[in-house]
Amino acid sequence: MKTYTLRFVSLLALALMLLAAPAASRAQISISIHIGPPVLPVYVQPPLPAPGYIWTPGYWAYGPEGYFWVPGTWVLPPRVGFLWTPGYWGWSDGLYIWHGGYWGHHIGFYGGVNYGFGYVGVGFAGGEWRGGSFFYNSTVCNVGSVHVTNVYNKTVIVNKTVTNVAYSGGPGGIHAQPTAEEQAAAQEQHIQPTHEQTQHEHIASTDRNQLASVNHGKPAVAASPKPGVFKGPGVSGAKAAGPSKPPEGGNKRMTPQAGEKPQHPQGQPKPEGHPKPEAQTKPQGHPKPEGQTKPQGHPKPQNQPKGEGKGKTKSEPKG
Repeated sequence: MKTYTLRFVSLLALALMLLAAPAASRAQISISIHIGPPVLPVYVQPPLPAPGYIWTPGYWAYGPEGYFWVPGTWVLPPRVGFLWTPGYWGWSDGLYIWHGGYWGHHIGFYGGVNYGFGYVGVGFAGGEWRGGSFFYNSTVCNVGSVHVTNVYNKTVIVNKTVTNVAYSGGPGGIHAQPTAEEQAAAQEQHIQPTHEQTQHEHIASTDRNQLASVNHGKPAVAASPKPGVFKGPGVSGAKAAGPSKPPEGGNKRMTPQAGEKPQHPQGQPKPEGHPKPEAQTKPQGHPKPEGQTKPQGHPKPQNQPKGEGKGKTKSEPKG
């Protein structure tokens, strides 16, 4: 009880600190908790609202009431030539730590998490800068009916099984290490999330329907056409929750994907009770050999006590 109270107080203090911090510095704050994030929900990307926007995938953020879903949305980059590196949850020494996303010239490491729509775990295949214009890969991005001349087609191949796991490292997490290019990108000039992005997350945090404890991994607003837009045309709800059950409770080392597997043996009474081995008393009582009167019906075995003992010995394997 004391541990739970301390955690609640620390989370409350963290929430107050987040609210008091300026938007520019808020993105620098790292959050670490004992509960793993739910798996990523399945949803459809809204169509491109206008040329120049770049897709930023949705993610599970954490607040005083637990995890809440921040819808994926189209965002105008802060500078020409900049790309978005998504944030991700990383596991370390029993804690899940949030590493915030950022803008930069190159895509950095985001834990190998497959957010979809071009963010396949490494880099970004949804588009690229060519000079001062952004070109969209129409095989990945939903360009929609917007008249965009900067379009190309390139097939994206994902060389791993998509599990919708939302964190990197630890039991049940994604095992990925930063490449040399990602390490170099981490040392480059970065710009923190824009004001529109921080406001977008704040609005999501105030909507109870975005809480994982309420939507059970299937948020009503999974994707948005623009930051801060949670109603109207272009808003996309989750088609389904992730392929695994979202974590519940306060297990210190909750594994969203593998969390269900240990529950099956506990829920199956047969392996635990297994009454058959305990009820097998035949070797002790051995009533059947005594009840077999056929050997006793022969005159010779009845007059030979030793023969009865042999009969019992022979009938033991049958029991």
